[in-house]
Amino acid sequence: MLSEKAKRELRELAESDSFRKDMETVRANRHNPFVKDGKVDVDAYLEFVEQYNEFINHEPKPFRRMIDKDMRL
Repeated sequence: MLSEKAKRELRELAESDSFRKDMETVRANRHNPFVKDGKVDVDAYLEFVEQYNEFINHEPKPFRRMIDKDMRL
């Protein structure tokens, strides 16, 4: 739960014209690095995930076969 002071600050921020303009600027200039020419670039995403896993020193888990014989959606 938020304190009354925090709630008041959020209300004041929501009514602020300058904050609203700042958020419109952020919205207009945001960029998704995995979308190229309107399509998702899977290679860019995989490259990012591989480099991130290497950065955090993630050990891949060994492959295990699924043992279910009858899987239905």
